[in-house]
Amino acid sequence: MQTSTLAIDWISFGTNFGTDLKSLIFNVGIPVLCGIFVLVVGWKTRAPGPTLMAVIFAGVVWGLSANMATIKDTTGDTVKQYDGGGGAVVQGDQ
Repeated sequence: MQTSTLAIDWISFGTNFGTDLKSLIFNVGIPVLCGIFVLVVGWKTRAPGPTLMAVIFAGVVWGLSANMATIKDTTGDTVKQYDGGGGAVVQGDQ
């Protein structure tokens, strides 16, 4: 009879579930919520102005959530530059 540690399976299951849940939220949940937001605003106001603004706001949120990896890398580079580890960058007030 072969023995195995069950905790390893649970840890990998939790890791995979967290990764799948994150991708589900970013790839399905946020776009669906953006669409619902636009439909609710359009239905409640029945005016083109607020509906157009809802479309713009939903597009910004959707776009930012779709490009989360790029935003993460850009933010990390900005922090590195600010901390002084990014080379000789001349700031506007120096």
